[in-house]
Amino acid sequence: MPVTKIDQIETLILDIPTIRGHVLSMATMRAQSAVLVTIRFSDGSVGIGEGTTIGGLSYGAESPESIRSAIDTYVTPALTGWNGDDVNGAIQHIDRLVKGNRIAKAAVEIALWDGLGKRLGVPVAQLFGGAVHERLPVAWTLASGNSETDIAEALEMIEMRRHNIFKLKIGKRSVAEDVAHVARIKQAVGAAASVRVDVNTAWSLQDARWGLRGLQDAGCELVEQPLPARYRRAMAELTAGYEIAVMADEALNGPEDALEVAKARAADVFAVKVAQSGGLKKAAEVIAIGQAAGFSLYGGTMLETGLGTAAALQLFATVERLDWGTEFFGPLLLTDEILAEPIAYRDFCVEIPKGPGIGATLDPDKIRFFRRDGGRTLKAVAGE
Repeated sequence: MPVTKIDQIETLILDIPTIRGHVLSMATMRAQSAVLVTIRFSDGSVGIGEGTTIGGLSYGAESPESIRSAIDTYVTPALTGWNGDDVNGAIQHIDRLVKGNRIAKAAVEIALWDGLGKRLGVPVAQLFGGAVHERLPVAWTLASGNSETDIAEALEMIEMRRHNIFKLKIGKRSVAEDVAHVARIKQAVGAAASVRVDVNTAWSLQDARWGLRGLQDAGCELVEQPLPARYRRAMAELTAGYEIAVMADEALNGPEDALEVAKARAADVFAVKVAQSGGLKKAAEVIAIGQAAGFSLYGGTMLETGLGTAAALQLFATVERLDWGTEFFGPLLLTDEILAEPIAYRDFCVEIPKGPGIGATLDPDKIRFFRRDGGRTLKAVAGE
C-alpha cells in the first residue's frame, strides 16, 4: 500500500467577535482569535485543526501569533513528507524538536487525527476507543460582570433549556463583592441550576480562605483555580479544608502536571482542556491520570470555535464519567459560526458531531470573511 504523506500544512488566524464582553480576572475579551490549521495529504485527503487561547498572552504563554509562527517555522518543515497515518510518531517527533508550545502542537495533532479518521471513514472518537455518549451536559459562563445582566441571562438559558449549569468569572473585584455577586445569582436561579465560579488564579491564599467559605455558604458548588498554578501546597490546603469542590485548570498543562497535582491532592476535580494539555492524546493521558487517582473530571474549553469544540467532543464522548459535565459552549459565545453544520445544543446538553474525523466541515465563506489577512482587524482583548 502506498504511504499517505503530509504534503502541506497551512495556517491562518481568524478573528471573530463575541456576543458580549467576556470579563475575566485578567482581561475582557471582545473577540476570539483562533489559529486554523489545514493539512493536505498526498492521497488528496484533508485534515483540519484549531489552536486557540484565551485573551492572548494575558492568560498564558502562547498567543495566536506565536501559535501560527511555531507551526509555520518549526512544525511544518519537520512534518512535511511524514507518514500521515503515523499520528503517534508525528507527535513524538515534534515533541523532540519543539519544546512547550502545547496549543500549537494540539492544533496540528487535531488535523492529523481528523485526516486519519476521514481516510478510515470513522469518527475520531473511534480512534480513542469509541464513544459512550451521544451528548454531554454543557455549562454556560456568565461573564458580563453585572449581577442583573447575568441573572437575566441565566434565567433565559434555563427557560430555553439550553443551560442549567453556570460558571461565573470572578476575581477582578474584592472577595466580598465577588461573593455577594455569586450569592445574588444563586438566589435568583435557586435549585433550577448549578452555580460554580472560576477565579483564574486571581486570589491569594488568604483571599481564597475567605472566598471559599463565603461561596460555600452562598450555595456555590465548585471553585476553579483560585490560586496561581504553582501553589500546589496551598491548593491542597483549600481542597482539604472545605466541602466546596476545588478544581484545577491552569495547573494542568499536560500529563506531567496532572501527575504532580494528583500526588499533592491539590484539587478535587480536573478541568481537562485539549489545547492546554498539548493535544487529544495528551488530554486522554490527563484524563487517565485523574481517573486512576480518583479525581472527578470536567471537560474544559479555551473558548474554541466549532472546529476545536468538535474535536474535544470526540475525545470526551469516550469518557464514561464526567461528574461535573463540560463547558463546550465556545461557538455560542461568538457572533457567527464557521462550520457548515453547527454543533447542536438542546435540553441542557451539547451533541457529539456525527461523521468521519472530528465531524466538522468549514464554511468557506465564513473563513474568508473572518481571516485576519483578509483586511479586517478586531480588538480581541481589552485591559478592563
